Order: sequence, then structure tokens, then C-alpha cells
Amino acid sequence: MNDYEILYQDAFPIIKYRLQPGERIKAESDAMIAMSANIDISGGVEGGFLRGLTRMVAGEKFFFQYLTASRGAGEVLLGHALPGGIIDVELDGSYGLRVQKDGFLAATQGVEVNTQMQNLMQGVFSREGLFVLNVSGKGTVFLSSYGAIHAINLAQGEEYIVDNGHLVAWADYMQYEIRKASNGWVSSIMSGECLVCHFKGPGIVLIQTRNPKGLKEFISRMGFKLN
Repeated sequence: MNDYEILYQDAFPIIKYRLQPGERIKAESDAMIAMSANIDISGGVEGGFLRGLTRMVAGEKFFFQYLTASRGAGEVLLGHALPGGIIDVELDGSYGLRVQKDGFLAATQGVEVNTQMQNLMQGVFSREGLFVLNVSGKGTVFLSSYGAIHAINLAQGEEYIVDNGHLVAWADYMQYEIRKASNGWVSSIMSGECLVCHFKGPGIVLIQTRNPKGLKEFISRMGFKLN
């Protein structure tokens, strides 16, 4: 049984994870904030060079960091760079998650993180690129966001529209389409939305309450330059 807490949920949350002797957790490179002195940390490319490369194409880092309780039990504190939420999802092996770039934070043993190629329409217009992360297996995965994370549970046949800049993750068995926000192109562009993601249930969609693009535009208007 996993032994962890997500602390400070109201603002700038972190994961406090208690590792048992011999247990290991993997996380995004630089996710470790602090840890017990008897925890060993190492970096590596899971699945080889090609898988690491496709992770980079999907917007994630090339390397994972691995934290292992090699010399007795200990704890690690994990966090992410953006001011936003952290959510834990328990995977039982019956389905996986598609995760947008920067959405994956950490996972326990038994969880695999690969890349999934989208079709050309989704890749070009969803703002997520041609590749998204595919998280599967059995264990706990921790997802991070900009802003809070809100879960939308769709019943059979229920439809929902999401601004693609607010997507965090969705069940891998769900299908979605990229559509105009309005009936016409001019109206869609004038609305400020243009293209949106149209999901159909059953399934769960996780969204973030803030849009990273909006943050970049705000900083640019303030006269600062971003790389």
C-alpha cells in the first residue's frame, strides 16, 4: 500500500512520499525538493534512447529521476515548477491515461510512461503536438497542472467541449475531435477560442483551471521576454 500525502493543496502543493526499504519511485527530472539522507537518487532514460527522444518531442524531459530506499525506509518531497495542483490517480491496469505535456510528475513502480502519436489533425491543432504521453500499468501516477485540477466525469454518450489549453489528461479509451468553437470560422476566431476539443463519454477528462498560454501572454504584455 502506498504511503504518501499531498500537502498544501490550497496553494503550491507537494508530495510527501514514504518509501519502504527497497521501494523506488520515478519522477520528472528535477522534481525532487528534499529527501531523507538514506535515499539514493539517479537519472536514466526509461525504455532506451528512442523512447527518451519521443518524450522530448511530447514536451517532457529526456530523463527520469529514480529515488530508491536502498538503505532503509525514508521519505521524499516532490513538486513541480508551476503554481498549480497535484492529483493522484490509481491505475488498476484496465485503462491508461493520455497526458498533455508537463502534466506528468511522478509514478510508482508498475506504471509505464510511453508516448502516443495523435492523428495529424489532433497533433497540429490541439496545441499538444503530434505526441502525447501514454501512462499505463498498475500503480499510482501523480499529475500536475497550472491552476487547480478539475475532473469531468462523462456518462455514456454525454458530450463536452474543452479549450485545448486547459487539458491535463483523459482516459485512453476516449475519442475526441478538434472542432471549431462556433458554427463559422470568423465567429470562432472572434470568440477567442477558435478550435476546441470535443469529447464524448463515457470517461473522465481532467482539466486545469488556468491556461499556460495565457500566463505567457500576460508576461509578454508586461514587457518581459520568454525563451
